This record gives sequence, C-alpha cells and structure tokens, in this order.
Amino acid sequence: MTSENPDDRWPTRRTDDVLSETIDALSASADDALTKAAGEGLPDPAAAIAWVERARRLVLMQRDISALRSEIPALAQRLHEILGTLTLPDGIRADGVVDAFLPRLPAIRSMLAGDTEAAFEGDPASRSFGEIVVSYPSLKALSTYRIAHELTGLGVPILPRMMSEHAHSGTGIDIHPGARIGHRLFIDHGTGIVIGETCEIGDNVRIYQGVTLGATSPRRGQSLRGVKRHPTIGDDVTIYANVTVLGGDTVIGRGSVIGGNVWLTESVPPESVVIADPLKQLVRQRKGSADSDPLQLKWDI
Repeated sequence: MTSENPDDRWPTRRTDDVLSETIDALSASADDALTKAAGEGLPDPAAAIAWVERARRLVLMQRDISALRSEIPALAQRLHEILGTLTLPDGIRADGVVDAFLPRLPAIRSMLAGDTEAAFEGDPASRSFGEIVVSYPSLKALSTYRIAHELTGLGVPILPRMMSEHAHSGTGIDIHPGARIGHRLFIDHGTGIVIGETCEIGDNVRIYQGVTLGATSPRRGQSLRGVKRHPTIGDDVTIYANVTVLGGDTVIGRGSVIGGNVWLTESVPPESVVIADPLKQLVRQRKGSADSDPLQLKWDI
C-alpha cells in the first residue's frame, strides 16, 4: 500500500487563488442572456412544481370544507412567495395576482370536470371517473394548463411556462399556457402532442397522440411575437394520430375529422373529412415452409 503524495491532495496550496478567481469571474457583471435571466427573477423549480401539484390536487380532489379553509390560504400564501421571486411587469403586484387568481379556482374546476367527462365518454377503456383523475396523462396536462393559463392571463411571467414544462416532461403533452382551449377537450393517449401559444381550440374536440398544432415560420423568431401563428380548431373536431396542422390562418371547420398522418397548412371547411393518400402496400404469401423461410415482402411505393 503506497502512501498518498502530499502534492496530490486537495485543497492544494493554490486552491484559495483558484477559488477566488473562479468566483470573481462567475459573479462579474456581464450583458449575456444568463445575466439578463437572473435579473428577471428565477423561481426555485422545486417550489414551482410543488405549488402546481398542490393546486392540481385541490381543484381535482379536495371537497371537504374544513380542508379547503386551511388549504386555500396556504396555497395563496405560497403563490405570493413564489411571485415575490419574480420581476413582475409594471402595474402588476403579487397580492393583486393572488386576489384575482383565487376566485378563478371554481371555474378551473368546472372546466376540468368537463374534460374528465369527455375522457370517460370518449374512451371505452376507461372504467371510472376516478381512474381518469388519478392516472390519465391528458388530465394531468390539462389541469396544469388550465391553472397556468389563468396565471398567464393575469400577466405572470416565467412561472406558467415552468408549470407547463413540468407537465410536458411527465406526460409528453406540450401545451403552451397562452393557448385558448374550450370546454371538454379529450386528449387520447397524448404522447407527442404540441399545442402552440396562439392556438385556439373550440369545445368538444378530440385529439390523438402525435398531433402538432404549430407555426409555419419559426425562423422569424421574435419578429412574430404577438402574431397569430398557430391554427384554430373549431368545435366538435376530431384529429387522429400524427397529424400536423400549421399556420395562424389555418382554420379547421366545425365538425371536421382529420385522418391520421395528414399535413395541413390551409383551412378546411366545416363538416369535412381529410385523409392522407396512403402508400400502397402489397402483402404476398410466404413461399416454402412457414417454419423455415423468412417472410417475403415486396413493396411498391
């Protein structure tokens, strides 16, 4: 067994100098994006996630009056503390946001009750409302969205996006909190769904996995801020899997059905059915022994 070389130990004789130089460099004033981000206020991610999960549980599950009387003030106080870590826009105060947000909780609950009913009625695999509330990724994403959307409308920066990205990471459903979504949305399966900031979705809409409701000009970046760049989906529309609908001028008319794998950048009249022209697939009988020969397929594409 060899003894440790004193020169190989840490901290070394130069450690104080190295630490000082590193700290001075990291703390030096700079005009880069990360310095600007710090100036905007950065809520603790764990605190933001804990708050939105607490809010979700309250609107989805809590009905006991005594519990609500203790939980709502605690939820409000925690929101006030998180808002205190942000640089709010001029004219917006943390106490004003909290006072305006609390009365919106019953409306959020009502919207989520409709989303839950739509999931139960639209999915023959569902066994109960309770199953949907505790296990469906669509309701987790929608409940987070509906809370975040209200905060966005009150002018709160950063926090709503943190909330939506938390739901996105856990469900694969990416809903921007600025999107406008009507009553009774059912997202079946959900993985890979993207709903952009200026998207508008009507009532009684059903969306399957892999759907993108996006923009057509992402390269133009900040020049498109505030411009309607995502599609409008009318009432009673069904959009099947892996559909892409792009553009702020694109409107899917009421009652339309968009079949799987469709790509749309133009509007569709009400009561339309849109299907992709499928590739031609030829399935041929296997030759020889079923146990020994590989499947022989020829594709005519």
